[in-house]
Parts: sequence; structure tokens; C-alpha cells
Amino acid sequence: MALDGCGLVCKYILIIFNIVFAVLGFAFLGLGLWLRFSGSTRGIFEIGDLNSGGFVIVVTVLIALGALMLIVVVFGDYGACNEKRCSLQVFSVLLTLLALALVAVGVLAYSRRDVVGSNFAEFYISMYGLYLTNGGDPVIGVSLTFIHKTLHCCGLTGISLVELAQKTCPKPDGFFEHIKMDSCPGIILSVFDSKAPLVMGVFVGTGALLIIALICSTTLSRKIRQSASSAQYIILTHATSVLANPQQSQHELASTSYSHPYQDPVLFTPLSVTSIPVAQA
Repeated sequence: MALDGCGLVCKYILIIFNIVFAVLGFAFLGLGLWLRFSGSTRGIFEIGDLNSGGFVIVVTVLIALGALMLIVVVFGDYGACNEKRCSLQVFSVLLTLLALALVAVGVLAYSRRDVVGSNFAEFYISMYGLYLTNGGDPVIGVSLTFIHKTLHCCGLTGISLVELAQKTCPKPDGFFEHIKMDSCPGIILSVFDSKAPLVMGVFVGTGALLIIALICSTTLSRKIRQSASSAQYIILTHATSVLANPQQSQHELASTSYSHPYQDPVLFTPLSVTSIPVAQA
């Protein structure tokens, strides 16, 4: 018995989910490893006197989160593509832990938004300083451009005439923004202070998406178990052919009937007249 429509829908949802999750995991892990082991940033982790606590925390979170996401993807993709219940169960456990962690981080970021905002502002200042001291490193430049365009801010001052990383800043929206834009550290602190519910909503919403994937994984695992426990029963109507060559007849019936990957069909051979027991008087 193959998977029904609900099982197939859950299977393809999990495959798409794992593809997206793998791309994000590789991005987080790659960026974290580059910031950790690059020659331009390695010194931050080796010198304890540097004021780089926020930078170290963010890089460590990127590496741990990317690695965990890729581990989850391995179990989820293998279990969904090959219909393996054991892998899906491990995937469900890891997904539950990750969803709970995201919700907890969202609540913690909301309750301690001033500390979290300060750490992210410190992380931005560290990356900005590294970009200037290393002659415009392209990877850091891409990260700064992403932050600037997302928050619509420009560097440490926001003044176009004195801003050294002006090429990473977004295009001004009006006349006054050609002269002065918002500085990014102030915008980061403002976002975590005034938009803390939105930040918590992002974490909680992501956790809700993981819960949806968890529901699909549980449903697919149950459908696979039901499919594996449904045996096929074939009633033979011609006992003579089976008795004459039982191995060949069973092989032909198995090849022509509906096959199942988990167990062989159960064959019921009709009794002949001579094999029917007669009750003793």
C-alpha cells in the first residue's frame, strides 16, 4: 500500500522545507566560519582585552545555528525522500528543540531588548572597523551593504561627506538624505527598543513554521507506519498450478500484483477436496 494524498503532500512539503533550510544553514555557517577564522577577524577572538563581546557572541551563534540547521536537514531530507520513520523521528525531535529555542530566544530578546540591541550595535561597529582597517574586505562589505539596505542607514555617522564606507550605503530617498542619513548603531538600538514586539514576532513566527514542519513530519511518519502494516492478501483460485510449481507461481503473482517495499504479500491457497478434513463419527 503506497502513501495516500495526505502523506504525499506532507512528503513534498518537507522536501521543500529542507531545501530552504539547507540554503539558510550553509549561509549562516559559512559566514560564521569566515568571520571566525579569517585572517582579518581572527585576532578579535585571540585578544581578550578588545571590546568585542557582541561580535564574538554573534559569530558563535551563527556557527552553532548553521551547524544545527544542517544536521536537521540531513535527517529530514533522508527520512522524507526514503520514507524512513527512524530518521523522521530524529528530525522531529531536533525540530522540536529548535522551535522551542527560537521561541525562548524571541521572549528573551523582548525582555532584554536593551542588552540585545547593544550587542548587535557592538557587532556592527566591530564589522565596520574591520572593513575600514582591511581596505574594504569584500565579504564584510557585502554584510555591511545588507545591513545598511535593510535598516536604511549609513555607517557610524550617516553624513555622506565624511562617511568612509559610503559605497555600502543605500540610495537616498530625498534631498536631505544626500546630506545626512540615520547612523546604523542608533537605528539598531531604536529597532530593538521600539520594535521589540516585532522582533519577538519574527522569532515566534519562525518557530511556528518549524511547528508546521513538525506536524508534517509526524503525519508522514504515521502514514509510513500504516502503509507498512497493511499486508496484501491474495487468494489463489487455481490450486493445481501452484501445487505443480509453487515457486514459479508465487514469483509470477508477486510480480504481477501490487508490490509493497516493506513486506511480501500473504498467499492463501484454496483447499482441494482431498485436503479437506472429514469429521470422525
